[in-house]
Amino acid sequence: MEISVITKKMQKFAFAMLAFFLSIAASAQEATDSKVTTTTKTTHTEEWYADPTYIIIGAVLFIVLIAVLVMGGRRRRD
Repeated sequence: MEISVITKKMQKFAFAMLAFFLSIAASAQEATDSKVTTTTKTTHTEEWYADPTYIIIGAVLFIVLIAVLVMGGRRRRD
């Protein structure tokens, strides 16, 4: 084997081990036994994007925009 092939394999192995240990370190940061108590007011606010009307209007505008862009690329032959 050539030296460059060996170094590439060593680099891949080192990267895999680094990713493995970083994933272990990241999972060790999660708190699983903590109990959090929160109190909130009972007011209910609805966000604008939760209303399906805006989603429907946005979808229609998107379809119209795509249609205009596609039709604008055609040349008419008279």
